[in-house]
Amino acid sequence: MSKTAIDRTDLTTRPISEVIRQVAVPSSVGFFFNTMFNVVDTWWAGRIDTHAQAALALSLPVYFIITALASGIGTGSTALMGSALGARDRKKAALVAVQMLGFGVFASALLAAFGLAFSPAIFGWLGAHGDYLATCLSYMNPIFACNMVTMALFLFNAILQSQGDTRSMRNTLILMASLNVVLDPWFIHGGFGLPAMGLAGVAWATVILQGVGAVYLLWKTRRTGLLKTDKGRNLIPRLKIYAEIAHQGFPAALNSMTVALGFFVIFRYVSGFGPEASAAYGIATRIDQVVLMPTIGLSVAALTITAQNYGAGRIDRIRENFRKNLLYGAYLLIPLSVPILIFAGPLMRIFSQDPAVVAVGAGYLHIDAFTLYGYVAIFVPTSVLQGMKRPMFAIWLGLARQVIAPFALFTLFTQILGYPITALWLTIFAIVWTSALVALWFARKTIRKMEAAQAEKHAG
Repeated sequence: MSKTAIDRTDLTTRPISEVIRQVAVPSSVGFFFNTMFNVVDTWWAGRIDTHAQAALALSLPVYFIITALASGIGTGSTALMGSALGARDRKKAALVAVQMLGFGVFASALLAAFGLAFSPAIFGWLGAHGDYLATCLSYMNPIFACNMVTMALFLFNAILQSQGDTRSMRNTLILMASLNVVLDPWFIHGGFGLPAMGLAGVAWATVILQGVGAVYLLWKTRRTGLLKTDKGRNLIPRLKIYAEIAHQGFPAALNSMTVALGFFVIFRYVSGFGPEASAAYGIATRIDQVVLMPTIGLSVAALTITAQNYGAGRIDRIRENFRKNLLYGAYLLIPLSVPILIFAGPLMRIFSQDPAVVAVGAGYLHIDAFTLYGYVAIFVPTSVLQGMKRPMFAIWLGLARQVIAPFALFTLFTQILGYPITALWLTIFAIVWTSALVALWFARKTIRKMEAAQAEKHAG
């Protein structure tokens, strides 16, 4: 590895603003194209019919189970590898990288078995029956069966991300999104020897493109020098390393899964207002993903930079990283909220011409425009805590804001008091901002404690 490359992987000495740009900008661009990948899926599903679009929307929380587990293992491993790299221990970082891949294979097999067995029951609970259920399963069964390609994308990216390389994933997501524009209509409608597959074609296009991306990231990962098997010794499962990965990764996975659980809860109540409401919320969340793109990049930067500086004992840089990510989030998200507020209706009509779908989705977006920065104030603090090897807070906050509070309040407002669907959107607004204030308070409190402990240690 060249001196220049080594310098770019070290996030403990250069100015915080510089390393945030290095990590966050490519990551944000990559997630923009990942979102566009999903937007293309949503658009083509809408060209089939409203029920196909609703089935894809209903599949979103189920698909989150896969991405939550893969992201959690990757996020936890990034914290471990980043800490080892910050302490200048590349041998340990390499051991964690190889062990993480073995751990991921095991987790992927369990996930495939779980998904194929329980998907019908899950979708049935969400309100899908008959042809609607069959359409949902035609999309999710290939995704669950081939979830190893999704897992591989996240795990190879974790190795690269621990060294500050988010450009490789950006390039992968750009390639996948570009090819998806061609593969989606081809697989849906058939042609050139391929039968028409409908919504199942969207799933198989996703699996194939993720496989292509995983191969590219494997090639990039091998060039980092962290995939060292140490003559096969690193391939032997180490229960201690698995336990460390689980300790860091499962809380992150569970935190992500609370997002999936939150979608389950929301869709459970939204579907009570009809398939049009489910389709509207599914479309609106895709629009959200586009606008929240900078939030994802900043949370990745918060995690990666914190992990290395935690390993190096630079608590002062962790505080600066925390503060600047929140500031940059305000610069980016607040202006982006304005077009969501003004153009809610036209944005919905890009994806659906159903007046009922457009009306419900626009109502959500009008309230959502005032909610968006709250997500920055949640994701940045929880990422900083994850980087400092304190992952449990995110779980408790996630359960409270995604499951407990929505379940209780949605039941109160829509089933007991009989309020319209707008009550759901206002409840989400209140929950997000309350959670943001709690996350900011706890992260600042934790950093202050670490600074005090470090000062006491140096004084002694």
